[in-house]
Amino acid sequence: MAGRLRSSFSLLRGLLKADSSIGPGRIASPNNVVALGLRNYATGKDSKEEIIKVPLSLFGVAGNYASALYISASKTNSLDKVEAELTKLLAASKESPVFSQFIKDLSVRADVRVKAVQEIFSEASFSEITKNFLAILAEKGRLRHIEKIAKTFTELTMAHRGEVKVTVTSVIPLPPEEEKELKETLQEILGQGKNVKVEQKIDPSIMGGLVVEFGQKVFDMSIKTRAQQMERFLREPVNFDSF
Repeated sequence: MAGRLRSSFSLLRGLLKADSSIGPGRIASPNNVVALGLRNYATGKDSKEEIIKVPLSLFGVAGNYASALYISASKTNSLDKVEAELTKLLAASKESPVFSQFIKDLSVRADVRVKAVQEIFSEASFSEITKNFLAILAEKGRLRHIEKIAKTFTELTMAHRGEVKVTVTSVIPLPPEEEKELKETLQEILGQGKNVKVEQKIDPSIMGGLVVEFGQKVFDMSIKTRAQQMERFLREPVNFDSF
């Protein structure tokens, strides 16, 4: 699918050149917005449809749009599919400077943006929910937030599955036995019912040790931080009156 997306991005050049030939009637209709739930669910009001609870309280542009998408995808049991499509979109877009520029350029007319995403993601065989969602972002000038929205949406789906993402930064990759031991330790801390997902990052600048992050917690056990703490301690003036 990523290959199809990359090839589809070439459509943008033609669409942008044909800007003046696209009529204003091609913008996504209000019915699509309501069907997706962006207007109703963003305010928490929906008297006609089943109420679905979002597993995390999120705010801001990314939080509002990701929450609306989560509710719509939940109603069609397509959370995993939508998450996979957004992941593939981000991976493919990073390889296309044309698409990257397109989603950031607010000077492109809304109807041109909508037509572009509709054609690109129809060709890539994306689900209707994802295509409608991307069309709404295009219409509202919010495509530039897609990376943050996608990451926030993944946070919601992980919370739904009871998964906790733990980022472990080290100088070299952790050996399998050490990763297993760390995962078991975190599992004890987080308690039963949580599925720990470890993501390893390599950063030689920490000099050694580990930096473990999950949720709002950061455990910095790196040699770099310890050295900085020691340096600050040594620079503090000595109070001889205490001797």
